[in-house]
Amino acid sequence: MHYAIGDIQGCQSELEALLEQINFRPKKDTLLFVGDLVCRGPRSLDSLRFIKNLGESAITVLGNHDLHLIYLASFPGKKKVHKTLQPILDADDCHELIEWLRFQSLAEQIVIPEREDQPERRFLMSHAGLPASWSVKQALRRAKEIEVMLRGDYWQDLIKNMYGDQPASWSDDLIGADRYRCIINHLTRMRFCHLDGSLEFETKGNTDQPPKGCVPWFEIPRQKNLDQQILFGHWAALQGKTGVKNLHALDTGCVWGGWMTAMRLEDGKLFHQVSLQSV
Repeated sequence: MHYAIGDIQGCQSELEALLEQINFRPKKDTLLFVGDLVCRGPRSLDSLRFIKNLGESAITVLGNHDLHLIYLASFPGKKKVHKTLQPILDADDCHELIEWLRFQSLAEQIVIPEREDQPERRFLMSHAGLPASWSVKQALRRAKEIEVMLRGDYWQDLIKNMYGDQPASWSDDLIGADRYRCIINHLTRMRFCHLDGSLEFETKGNTDQPPKGCVPWFEIPRQKNLDQQILFGHWAALQGKTGVKNLHALDTGCVWGGWMTAMRLEDGKLFHQVSLQSV
């Protein structure tokens, strides 16, 4: 079975309880993590070690907090460190953990094979979702650009230059750091968009109070046909609801006192574990 799980953010106790609830079997099941494994939760180091040690039993995409952790480890003293991340930076295996993160993806496609009772189904998983102007193939190809850079000799240049809100709109003509930053922002930071599709970065609330002239990214009219389901996290305020078929919001705010969600891809069944603490 395949279980897609929303943002962990260091809520390791809840993750363990959720895995017990679904009767996770490492040799038979695959866990799919939509990013933001760390930050704000009390056991970020434990979560990172645990998920890394799952090996081939887990597939992970990077979230904005995971990328930020890579930056903090690479350029110590340049930015303020959240108290829940300091134990990772102080750990004896910090370098090993950061190297593992560097080799994770920004987007993954998961294929559930055809069965007697249902056809083959395909899912795209990224931390923030799928921009309206991108096809799934384009998203995977652009994510691959970042992955090649992040795993290559000049990965620190990528990490050093990833911060910033511009350019807020995608263009095929973008090159260099602007192109990479724009891809990262669309796949890890996207929530609300202006009607022209450009990203709005300030607002994190629910869809009932959008910033002026903006809508949720999934309400922008799609320029590309959506031929598969989308798994994403990042937006806890949605509380798992998008109102759009085949879009699955899996961050249900465990670290904020909500709950942690797992979705079984074979049948769409949802499992929930309430938060054991509020941060």
